Amino acid sequence: MAKVICVLYDDPVGGYPKSYARDDIPKLERYPDGQTLPTPAGIDFKPGQLLGSVSGELGLRKFLESNGHKLVVTSDKDGADSVLDRELPDADIVISQPFWPAYMTAARIAKAPKLKLIVTAGIGSDHTDLQAAMERGITVAEVTYCNSISVSEHVVMMILALVRNYIPSYQWVVNKGWNIADCVARSYDVEGMVFGTVAAGRIGLAVLKRLKPFDMKLHYTDRHRLPQSVEKELGLTFHPDVESMVKICDVVSINCPLHPETEHLFNDKLIAKMKRGAYIVNTARGKICDRDAIVRALQSGQLAGYAGDVWFPQPAPKDHPWRTMPHHGMTPHISGSSLSAQARYAAGTREILECWFSGRPIRNEYLIVDKGRLAGVGAHSYSAGNATAGSDEAVKFKKG
Repeated sequence: MAKVICVLYDDPVGGYPKSYARDDIPKLERYPDGQTLPTPAGIDFKPGQLLGSVSGELGLRKFLESNGHKLVVTSDKDGADSVLDRELPDADIVISQPFWPAYMTAARIAKAPKLKLIVTAGIGSDHTDLQAAMERGITVAEVTYCNSISVSEHVVMMILALVRNYIPSYQWVVNKGWNIADCVARSYDVEGMVFGTVAAGRIGLAVLKRLKPFDMKLHYTDRHRLPQSVEKELGLTFHPDVESMVKICDVVSINCPLHPETEHLFNDKLIAKMKRGAYIVNTARGKICDRDAIVRALQSGQLAGYAGDVWFPQPAPKDHPWRTMPHHGMTPHISGSSLSAQARYAAGTREILECWFSGRPIRNEYLIVDKGRLAGVGAHSYSAGNATAGSDEAVKFKKG
């Protein structure tokens, strides 16, 4: 019998849904690169249900308990007195989502001598100290590609919302105004603007494809250059480094993983090299940006806007300055947790567990750490090290 801890976000304020806005969601079979969607032996939920909150349980309880395993589901994850910390000492598996991450620091890993598997129900495993996991021989896996398109759609939405000044304009309507001049004083067209993405993996490439019809000038930088055929098809310009790209961009989208090399990449020095009045959209990880440098750039006018749904830590403390800085379009971390995406990452989590319990190999594209080293997509995207430092600040959210 295995003990599985599943850390999920809280249910809606009004309670777990009894009905939904739509009766179903589109059924997909493959991702754009041909990779198949998760293929578990079965699922115990209806696609389109809310699965990422505590009552949703990722649809795992029936499967786990019918096979003799113990499932503990909680949203209480921060601080030494949290349910997560109390349950860790005899846990075999920890599952969490990037939107409400269980920060698996070296200290927590040391506290869990039986821990063998850490699963991200979603994509992005930086909330685990990958170096500590490697040293302990713990397998780290995530459901690669499950919500990449979801995030790319969110990026396009945020770009348009910032550049067209949508959020303040909407607010004038809510306030019963008709203040057209106030709305358009910061509103521009994206047509002809220079767009650049930091990384052109699954998400970054999907963003580029979706922006091509807007007639923006498309640029990218990545440590893995795209094939020439793709560059030609989309009209892409490649840059060997971030610095050479951002200085010409009107809009920059951050789509790279967080690891020690990208931590605080967008700091005062880099932002100063950007065009005055540029926009940043960050749906990757909050810690890729220096928190206070972003605030300073918005206050000074160096940046015209900043939008994203990623923060550090998560949940963000109530006094986090990104909640109140000017010209922002922040959301809680929701870009990859649509009901459509949840059906995929819940099924992928079950697929990983089915493989683990039966002794079958986990899909290579799902692996981040295996047998003491970076593996699968982890070897392609991450560097060894730890980016969890400072995650204890999330306790302030609960106490605020």
